[in-house]
Amino acid sequence: MSKGWLKAIAEDPDLEGKITIVGLVDLDRAQAEARAAEFGLSDAVVGTDLDAVLSQAKPDLLFDVVVPVARRDVVATGLARGCHVLSEKPMAASLEAGRELVALAAKAGKVHAVIQNRRFIAGVRRIHRMIASGALGEITALHCDFFVGAHFGGFREQMQNVLLLDMAIHTLDAARFMAGKTPLAVYCLQTNPTGSWYAHGAAANAIFEFSDDVVFNYRGSWCAEGANTSWESAWRVIGSKGTLLWDGGENFEARVAAGDTGFFHDLVPVEVPEPADIAQTHGHASVIADFLAAIETGRAPETAGSDNIKSLAMVFAAIESARTKSRVEISA
Repeated sequence: MSKGWLKAIAEDPDLEGKITIVGLVDLDRAQAEARAAEFGLSDAVVGTDLDAVLSQAKPDLLFDVVVPVARRDVVATGLARGCHVLSEKPMAASLEAGRELVALAAKAGKVHAVIQNRRFIAGVRRIHRMIASGALGEITALHCDFFVGAHFGGFREQMQNVLLLDMAIHTLDAARFMAGKTPLAVYCLQTNPTGSWYAHGAAANAIFEFSDDVVFNYRGSWCAEGANTSWESAWRVIGSKGTLLWDGGENFEARVAAGDTGFFHDLVPVEVPEPADIAQTHGHASVIADFLAAIETGRAPETAGSDNIKSLAMVFAAIESARTKSRVEISA
């Protein structure tokens, strides 16, 4: 994952000259040294102990790109050393740890945010803008399908609740952002289908209750071979006036009812607007730019930990629902 972050920093003109990488840390020193060589970071401090490298390099920012179980200690160490911290998702390996990190960031007076890069792609922001415009009427439901046969190898194949914890956080956060609603409760069925190459929880079906009687249906699998959806899922957004379809790529369809007579009402197409700020559609780079702008201006970043914990709460409520086979209320 560090390669994606460093590539975004190196190649995005909006970040040029704003960030200097002064240190790289990995439990395997050779990995950090190889990454430093790959990106020409010959002046960066390289080490295996985070606290020691922070003490030597004295950075302003810490980019936390570790496996979820290590996140709490890495973020806490960075905040204690006076760093603003931008973390990979999920923001914590438990809701309790997430709450602790929000409190630690507030106590330190530092910005702590999460790299919810899917918020900063054009399709997600276009749907958010269209829902907010009222063109579809009052939103009543969002449905999404995520079916991908992904062979990562490594830590993901040993994780518990792998789909919900490591991937669904993107989709659940996107749904919350698109709808502009508060998640209230969930019922979830989690499975590990026959033939799965994951240890646990490679598939899930979840029904979320949002505020204002909006329903969000999530169907997903990370071991579904044969017909991959987009990584952004395939979406159907239903309003009181009409429906929007998005394939997760370039294709949008939106139609609203044009009359009030007949068994099926006549439909007319509706344009799906471009994002309000096209500059905010570059994934990782846009999240990093928003993080820097928040530090400079004193405002909260869009993916601040204090807000993103609401998406994390959706994940852990879904996991708890799957465990107990019951409806679970969501509280951040």
